[in-house]
Amino acid sequence: MSRAGGSLGTAGGLVVPDAFAPLLIEWQRRAGRSGLPWQHTRDPYRVWLSEVMLQQTQVSTVLSYYPRFLARFPDVTSLARATADEVMALWSGLGYYSRARNLHRCARVVVSDHGGAFPTTAEQLQTLPGIGASTAAAIAAFCHGERVSILDGNVRRVLSRLLAFDGDLAQAGPQRELWSLAQALLPQAPTPSDMTAYTQGLMDLGATVCLRTKPTCERCPVHTVCLARESDQMQRYPVRTRRVPRRFETWWLLVARGGTGEGQRHFWLERRPPVGIWAGLYCPPVFADEAALLDSLEAPMRERLQALEPVAHSLTHRELRLHPLLLDLDVAARTGGLPPGRWVDAAALTAHGLPTPVRQLLSTLV
Repeated sequence: MSRAGGSLGTAGGLVVPDAFAPLLIEWQRRAGRSGLPWQHTRDPYRVWLSEVMLQQTQVSTVLSYYPRFLARFPDVTSLARATADEVMALWSGLGYYSRARNLHRCARVVVSDHGGAFPTTAEQLQTLPGIGASTAAAIAAFCHGERVSILDGNVRRVLSRLLAFDGDLAQAGPQRELWSLAQALLPQAPTPSDMTAYTQGLMDLGATVCLRTKPTCERCPVHTVCLARESDQMQRYPVRTRRVPRRFETWWLLVARGGTGEGQRHFWLERRPPVGIWAGLYCPPVFADEAALLDSLEAPMRERLQALEPVAHSLTHRELRLHPLLLDLDVAARTGGLPPGRWVDAAALTAHGLPTPVRQLLSTLV
């Protein structure tokens, strides 16, 4: 049996197009992304850092964070020695803060348990905190040429369309099946350079061509072997029937501001609990409703509150509606009567990990 672009091969009963890997490698070397700062390195630390930053985050955003992070923590040892606050401060604004906590934990494990050297295989890398199967595969392929496939969200979409894979990826069985297919699609007897081009090609294809809503199939280097393209059913794949419902929450923020003028501002901040939204970050005290916020204050403070414009903020599966209430105080004379927290000089805010909407809000109040 044959098709345009190459014959069909089989692996474990699963049919895969033999031409896929050669076409992808050739395209990546000719037209793929090649100027990103984390490319052209086999340093596991730098590859790992870029992979973690790129999870759920656009390249354009990571481009500004990656060099700043490396300037402060140029290697895994310096990162392991850092405090959690130092790490979270540099991560502030990048979102998905559990990544930063796992990054820090992982660095400490690499130094304490592996002498500062990352394991060299995908299987071993997966034993480290915060490194899943796809991230481990990326590090092993880019740094050591291991013949192993990545399978992040973008790649699931690419391969599901390529193979018209109709298994429900909300279930474990189809996920394992797609992993097997991803392995079967790998280039045969690849050189380390081939694995770099192939792995980067999968990333490039999912990020720039095989897009979720508007795939540009006319630009796709593997459209001749893509079953979804052949049947014009690109939007059917990937199949995922179970969706996590979005939740809507309303938070009230007590924004206590101290100081008498510009350049003398302080803000009363608390550290968020170690689990949950914005875990471990600094934030004005949060309340579930306005009544709870008012009950936390003495009567004279309640009379001085000023309502600020509400702020809408989207998380992965939640929509937050933030209602900040501003309270101006004299730092020197008034620290009692506030919820637990401490004064932070406005000039020192950049040294603290702040959620994006909080950082933006406080910047308007300095």
